[in-house]
Amino acid sequence: MRVLLMDDGARLVELLQQGLRAEGFAVDAASDGLEGLAKAAADDYDVIVLDVMMPGLNGYKVCAHLRSVGDNTPILMLTAKDGEYDEAEGLETGADDYLTKPFSFVVLTARLRALMRRSRPERQIVQHFGDLEIDTGARRCRRAGTDIALTPREFDILALLAATPDVAVSKAAVLERVWDKAYEGGPNIVEVYVSALRRKIDKPFGRASIETVPGRAYRLRSDGA
Repeated sequence: MRVLLMDDGARLVELLQQGLRAEGFAVDAASDGLEGLAKAAADDYDVIVLDVMMPGLNGYKVCAHLRSVGDNTPILMLTAKDGEYDEAEGLETGADDYLTKPFSFVVLTARLRALMRRSRPERQIVQHFGDLEIDTGARRCRRAGTDIALTPREFDILALLAATPDVAVSKAAVLERVWDKAYEGGPNIVEVYVSALRRKIDKPFGRASIETVPGRAYRLRSDGA
């Protein structure tokens, strides 16, 4: 789940990045409207968190521009301003939701997930690979009728592999889609998470559904064996 965060408050951005990453989001940030527009045009994001009061271009203008060029990425307006007229202006320019500072981080993450579910219903499906069941809408995993507790990042890796069963997905591709651009570590972190996945979804059930492909890649077997 990729988030573009546009806000010129350095401390707030730092805290939100830390919190959202802990929840399994990949987060890129922009400190002004022009930088944000450039990043939105260059990459595919699942949701945009957009502050109203920013240098360069304010949030209303950024939102209006994105909608004018056909970018329908869900937008959550984030602002210190309140009042029904401010909210109305944000929604009229094309925003999908509106949250006033100060806000609850729990509420923010809940609204982001709700926006993603509403905007991408095709992702809310239950996939079966043998006795392995992956519910991408509810973000649940079961095997042989047993619920398996996965961390947000473990689930994102599994969902990425499940999107193209029997097809090798490189470590670089996993890093690009599951981590964000601020991550400065090496690709070996992917091995750590894949190993954790195997210990949870394969080893207890005598399965080997996640295969290592020579050339630093992984694939999920469609038969779940």
